[in-house]
Amino acid sequence: MDEYIERYGAERIWAAAVVLLAAGVALAASLFYQPVYVDLIWQYYWGPVVADAHGWSCIAWADGQQIHCSNAGANAGPTAEPGYTFVSYAGYIPTLILMAIGVLFLVRRLEIERYRAGFFALFPFMLFGGALRVVEDTSVAAYRQTGELMMELPWIGFLISPLIYFTVALLTVIAVVASVWLDRTDRVSGYEYPLAAIGTTYLTVTLAYLVYASTQPYADFHPLLLVTTLVGATLATAVTWLLIGRFAPEINRGTEYMGVVVIWAHAVDGVANVIGLDWATAFGLEHNLSPKHPINGAIVDITGSVLPPNVVDAIGAAWPFLLVKLVAATFVVWVFNEEIFDEQPRFAILMLITVVAVGLGPGTRDMLRATFGV
Repeated sequence: MDEYIERYGAERIWAAAVVLLAAGVALAASLFYQPVYVDLIWQYYWGPVVADAHGWSCIAWADGQQIHCSNAGANAGPTAEPGYTFVSYAGYIPTLILMAIGVLFLVRRLEIERYRAGFFALFPFMLFGGALRVVEDTSVAAYRQTGELMMELPWIGFLISPLIYFTVALLTVIAVVASVWLDRTDRVSGYEYPLAAIGTTYLTVTLAYLVYASTQPYADFHPLLLVTTLVGATLATAVTWLLIGRFAPEINRGTEYMGVVVIWAHAVDGVANVIGLDWATAFGLEHNLSPKHPINGAIVDITGSVLPPNVVDAIGAAWPFLLVKLVAATFVVWVFNEEIFDEQPRFAILMLITVVAVGLGPGTRDMLRATFGV
């Protein structure tokens, strides 16, 4: 393998692998339509996206009609539900890794320095991803009233997880390239400044639309829920960071203050899930949210089965998810030690950005989705 890398170059091998994989999947779906496309790709990947776009709890293939399960007959073929499954994870995680490698090649080709500054400059993009996802949630809310999607399929699908990760990644890459160009042509004193400005603009425009949507009949606004989530996540992060500094300061020597962002990102996800799954009605929503990920659902199910019903009624069943997120984020901060940053700074920063995005994207989405009642 090293011989091929040396002969052709890692970037060319990566590009060839992407093209061959994409072509292979397309060819297999064409030659083996039913077992590959319908029973695998549609059932576990595209079907959940279509169901999510319409706000349906279940969608049936029905010879390609893609209708609600309640309107399908007994032999309607495979069905799909919104959210993730372990089968979809098996496809999405390798794809995410492959995409991350491509971004790493781009960063290396652009010869970007000041990695830590770039990490903080990308922070608005991580919030933007979650906020953009809520735009699609408002589309679902509007569909329930009007019967029409805000955007037609397949385009609305690019605002639904996991395709939205590729959408945000593309917009981010465009911003990075533009910012580096501004820096190299001496139009700015550092690429991180226009990069942060572009991300903040993305986020501001998206939030402005959500505020507008909250004035429509299909949405609402619950500011106390937003404040509670942010305050709760900040307090959880502060306690975790103080405990690290007191009992294990070596954990954050590599990441330094980037570790705060990592932990806060996953604390937002944890607190948003706890409030959304157990306490949304206490903030004025009509009903609590339902878990979108199998891990969330498994934790809620286990907690509900282990603790007595009266205890679950009092403290909820989703709170262990916050502890899991804090422990996992702390573990990530510990893994990225000084040695990794000294030997592979680009790789370390890219992986930390991915870790933050994976936590803050869903967390922001859950927080804003509940805040705007969609």
